[in-house]
Amino acid sequence: MTRGVFIATTDQSSGKSLAALGLMNLLSGKIKKVAYFKPIVKHLPNQSTNSHIDTITSFFGLPGRKEDMYAFTREEVMKLRSEGNESKIIDLVIAKYKKLEESNDFVIVEGTDFEGDGNTFEMELNVEISKNLGLPVILVINGDKRTPDEIVNYLLSSINGFVDKDVQVLASVINKVEPFQIDSLKQLCKHRLPKEVLYSCIPFNKDLGNPTMKEITEAVGGNVLFGKHLSSNLVNKYIVGAMQLRNLLHRLEDNTLIVTPGDRGDIILAALQANISKNYPKVAGMLLTGGLLPEEPIVKLIEGLETVFPIVWVTTGTFETVTKVSNTRSHIYADNLHKIEIAIAEFDKYVDTTSIESKILNYQPEGITPRMFQYQLVKRAVSNKKHIVLPEGDDDRIIIAASRLINQGIVELTILGRREDIANTVKRLNLNFDLNKVNIVNPKESENYNRYVEQLFELRKSKNVNMEMARDLMSDVSYFGTMMVYLGEADGMVSGANHTTQHTIRPALQFVKTKPGVNTVSSIFFMCLPDRVSVFGDCAVNPNPTSEQLAEIAISSAESSKMFGIEPKIAMLSYSSGSSGQGEDVEKVRAATEIIKKIRPDLEVEGPIQYDAAVDPNVGRQKLPNSKVAGQASVLIFPDLNTGNNTYKAVQRETGALAIGPMLQGLNKPVNDLSRGCTVDDIFNTVVITAIQAQQ
Repeated sequence: MTRGVFIATTDQSSGKSLAALGLMNLLSGKIKKVAYFKPIVKHLPNQSTNSHIDTITSFFGLPGRKEDMYAFTREEVMKLRSEGNESKIIDLVIAKYKKLEESNDFVIVEGTDFEGDGNTFEMELNVEISKNLGLPVILVINGDKRTPDEIVNYLLSSINGFVDKDVQVLASVINKVEPFQIDSLKQLCKHRLPKEVLYSCIPFNKDLGNPTMKEITEAVGGNVLFGKHLSSNLVNKYIVGAMQLRNLLHRLEDNTLIVTPGDRGDIILAALQANISKNYPKVAGMLLTGGLLPEEPIVKLIEGLETVFPIVWVTTGTFETVTKVSNTRSHIYADNLHKIEIAIAEFDKYVDTTSIESKILNYQPEGITPRMFQYQLVKRAVSNKKHIVLPEGDDDRIIIAASRLINQGIVELTILGRREDIANTVKRLNLNFDLNKVNIVNPKESENYNRYVEQLFELRKSKNVNMEMARDLMSDVSYFGTMMVYLGEADGMVSGANHTTQHTIRPALQFVKTKPGVNTVSSIFFMCLPDRVSVFGDCAVNPNPTSEQLAEIAISSAESSKMFGIEPKIAMLSYSSGSSGQGEDVEKVRAATEIIKKIRPDLEVEGPIQYDAAVDPNVGRQKLPNSKVAGQASVLIFPDLNTGNNTYKAVQRETGALAIGPMLQGLNKPVNDLSRGCTVDDIFNTVVITAIQAQQ
């Protein structure tokens, strides 16, 4: 089952809070520990009377710190967006969500409120957050002032906005619908909405949709002169008291707000009298405009009354005040228990809670986004710190990546090089990097140098390596770093920023050697595409593998994908799919597929298969309709190095995908190679996956 659900809307004043309260009430009775998370808040908790975090936590008695229940304010998000830092938004949201998920059984996540400018950006942000958290969506739509046809068209468009990005919409809640429209709206939903999406129609409820005197007072910036204890009074309508008294009284209805200049003593007194009269409806409150206060005798009279509605003084004129009143939105805040109880009751009454509960609890998330994948990599590396050696201390990129790794506490590091040179690099690059936190070793000056030389001589003397040759080889940083790994004095090595692949892995092949039962050392890249993470192999080591080697590469790649939380569905790639093609290259792939099926019948594998049929569900269904892999492959095995290396680079450059790797597989201990064109991020990520390999 899923560990959370995302409540989203695509417009203002949809009543999303009603869904959050109703769902929290529903799931709290079924699941032991339910948490609440609102990634982007308008107001900080405890700093506003309408913070929804305060409402949820106080009513349901949720434990924990409120600062753990949000990531950013809306203002902070807009600033990061203007600086081009959208990735920082997603990264912190993931981190905060995962922290709640780890300490709770379920997390209800509430999206943004669509208040102010930037609605398109907010829509994209909600889709991005729900996708990266791997959560299904319950979509809440505002049905107010829309015809049934307009509502369904808008709802379909909103659903498609999520579905197009592979985010599943479980249910839709259409709120604030005019009661006379509900039957026709349900019929339209039944025939036009996707069958898998539940729908509920909730009629407009004035007790929820209309603001209170407290909310209006905040909106107009007023000061309460009298009746503060009745600030929860609901305002169903407002009138301007600028006419003669008899005309004002004719216009009074239940819960009317009267807006009048502060010097209209006649209207003030008449409204107070009407409020206690059996012949007139209840008055919600009064706004005194123009910065004018009632005269002293009238104030004295009011002070002596037992029943007084809220009377609020404002400095603005009548027209400006009325404009603010008309724009006031209703909220469900912590101290209005009546509204909270009504919201929960409305949810229970109009939403099919049994079906929605079943949908949520039976939802199985598929795939993993690049951001979540990277988060999980770092989390796993930190959980059991390993010691990684970086032989290329003379490369700026290595030092920058090392500073990030150490400052985030991900691994322990040894950097090979002269301490003075590395210190100068740190100073020149103005890095926040405490070199006392890393082990810096110059191989020739190391106290271990002679011991390593003797060990290499013993290991390689049967290959005609003499002591002098061993001494010369051990001066090479790749040999020195690999020997640290071989002897268990480091858990893994990452090199290749300014050395060839052959230079990096030769020592590992010579004395670290392969795991028992493995004959072929190969490599994979984790291709972090916009909507998924795929495993590509082999793109770095074996130029023209045989059928047996291809099978071994595929099996190793499947095991590696499992290690990193990716369910392996193996596509053995070729220039034809199924039985349609012939030729030596196709037969090699076909034979490799049969070997895999024989050796590892537990693995799902398809081959030969073309790339489009492997990853595109529509093409996969057309070319191989009965395949369990076609259209959903997660592990893609290329027939040769030429195809694999060029494909991964083409995909990386053309789609903007992040390629993490290559990660070598099949060695007894982890040694990984970098591209000489690698970035700091490449180095950082490769060290992280090396640390995870070392944990196995």
